[in-house]
Amino acid sequence: MRRDVIHSLLVANRGEIACRIFRTCRDLGITTVAVYSDADAGALHVREADLAVRLPGAAPADTYLRGDLVVAAALAAGADAVHPGYGFLSENAAFAAAVQDAGLTWVGPPVKAIELMASKTRAKELMGGAGVPLLAPVDPATAGEDDLPLLLKAASGGGGRGMRIVRELGSLPGELLAAAAEAASAFGDGEVFAEPYVELGRHVEVQVMADAYDTVWALGTRDCSLQRRHQKVIEEAPAPGLDEGLRARLHDAAVAAARAVGYRGAGTVEFLVSAEGRPYFLEMNTRLQVEHPVTEAVFGVDLVALQLRVAEGEPLDPVVPAASGHAVEARLYAEDPARDWQPQTGALLTLEVPDAPGLRLDTGYTGGDAIGVHYDPMLAKVIAHAPTRTEAVRLLAGALERARIHGPVTNRELLVRSLRHPDFAAARLDTGFYDRHLADLTAPGAGDPAAAALAAALAEAVRATASPGPAPTPTRFGAWRNLPSQPQVKRFRSEPDGTEHEIAYRTPRTGTPEPYDAPGVRVLVAAPDRVTLERDGVTRHFDLARDRDRLHVDTAGASYTFTALPRFTDPATQTDPGSLLAPMPGTVVRLAEGLAPGAPVEAGQPLIWLEAMKMEHRILAPASGTLTALHAAPGHQVEVGALLAVVQEDPDATPVTASASASASASAPASVPAPASVPEENA
Repeated sequence: MRRDVIHSLLVANRGEIACRIFRTCRDLGITTVAVYSDADAGALHVREADLAVRLPGAAPADTYLRGDLVVAAALAAGADAVHPGYGFLSENAAFAAAVQDAGLTWVGPPVKAIELMASKTRAKELMGGAGVPLLAPVDPATAGEDDLPLLLKAASGGGGRGMRIVRELGSLPGELLAAAAEAASAFGDGEVFAEPYVELGRHVEVQVMADAYDTVWALGTRDCSLQRRHQKVIEEAPAPGLDEGLRARLHDAAVAAARAVGYRGAGTVEFLVSAEGRPYFLEMNTRLQVEHPVTEAVFGVDLVALQLRVAEGEPLDPVVPAASGHAVEARLYAEDPARDWQPQTGALLTLEVPDAPGLRLDTGYTGGDAIGVHYDPMLAKVIAHAPTRTEAVRLLAGALERARIHGPVTNRELLVRSLRHPDFAAARLDTGFYDRHLADLTAPGAGDPAAAALAAALAEAVRATASPGPAPTPTRFGAWRNLPSQPQVKRFRSEPDGTEHEIAYRTPRTGTPEPYDAPGVRVLVAAPDRVTLERDGVTRHFDLARDRDRLHVDTAGASYTFTALPRFTDPATQTDPGSLLAPMPGTVVRLAEGLAPGAPVEAGQPLIWLEAMKMEHRILAPASGTLTALHAAPGHQVEVGALLAVVQEDPDATPVTASASASASASAPASVPAPASVPEENA
């Protein structure tokens, strides 16, 4: 077989996966080439590459999804191979063919294998012929009550787009139309199919690696059941709680699937495992998965290096590597789980995860980078590997808890609580985990925000009195004297929940601030960046970082963000009742039909669709009444907090019914956008 040694590799992707592939290339002595959009000009993957080629524009459709521009970039940079990463063009057969037609080495599976697996309906037919277990398809035209619940899925694409759960027969026609429209918009293919929806099912997958010499490795199982909006949040290897017979059946089915399509390289065969332990084929992802690090940790391999080796025509060892220990991965997202997983944007001031044996951080960001509106909100993946599952989970939860993450709201606390939840600890896993537990996992925690706010106030007082020049030496003292100085007040708003804290303190002649009316509290250290308090005999340290009017406070087991407020509220900052404000920067993509000043609206009615971070968000009417102002128009770029419209409530309006409200708002609060789709980068 022809051997093509790779000397220079272009990664047709961005962010975390591009950085991860570059890491292996550096280890192998391969020159790296990045491509970047205008929005990514200063991104980490651009800074880490040996060479970089600009793709003019910002939107994915104009840049990372333009296969012709990516191939031209590879040729211009002198690359001799292309790695697609995941998402974007990674499972695009036409792009793979174009890479090869340009004389470049494609680091991925054969074009035919991509084509065969591109349609879920065709893939299921092929897998059925190969003896892979399947769920029996259901014809929506003849579906009856006994077929419910049903799962509608787009034949092309993934990431949850075009997916609907149908529990009532009467809603089936409307859900079919909605799923088809969403699939057509996302993938250019409106084909939708139906199959039984498996309640309490687990998402279990098998990593395969194959060469051109009929060697196919099944590199164990991964459990990816903890998902939000059909997208994975926490993954682990091996999948816990599977008996050896089921593991063997999954491995055999995955190998059969790979051989059925003449597969080469890294791929993943995904299964749904019922509560009774029966596996059913879902799909085959013909690319590297986001969660591949847990398999690498358990099997001691570098899957990217193996991809390159196979692409160069080298054989795999006929003996599959041995597994050792357990690995867990958590995806750190810039999003607010308590607000319907709303994506967040802005400056990422600090991203520091503890470095310890068994921990790994894969990221496309560093402190100082900006999180924009154009791409997936995943900041990083944190991976822990240990001899046992219990040790790996504990290591990962502790690392996330001690991480310093300053900037937009993230799902960090949700991840820590998920890892420590009794159901997760006992490996009671299924795809409904967050449906059942989200309210508890996002409820106010057991921390002490008042103590953190006190630390913030004392640090700010020290900073305000410090003279210019070197940082002041921390003041240490055992207690304070009761001096007759007047108390001063600082006000903070806790982010993102909006709780306000008013802290009284006084500054005696010594210049060192002390709490006012806080019995049982002693200040041991006070400095602009660190405060140590003793309360009822327990000492706690608070580390502080300031960014304009925001203060980030980190302490053992909790982190807080406060916005400094003026002592008195400025009436000019208030907005009129019924004002609809943009929850994030984005682009207005469409308005409700006939929407104009003077138009009647109903509570929960979608009025404005805003696109941000590859997701579409609906801005809903907060009440029934009349639209009195409209400042949004399709194509407008808006900043966070921008006034989009104003609804004047009609006090005599008949309240909407619960079912109508739920249908309109997808169970979201009236003025909170409900995601209508999910990112495609990190399926």
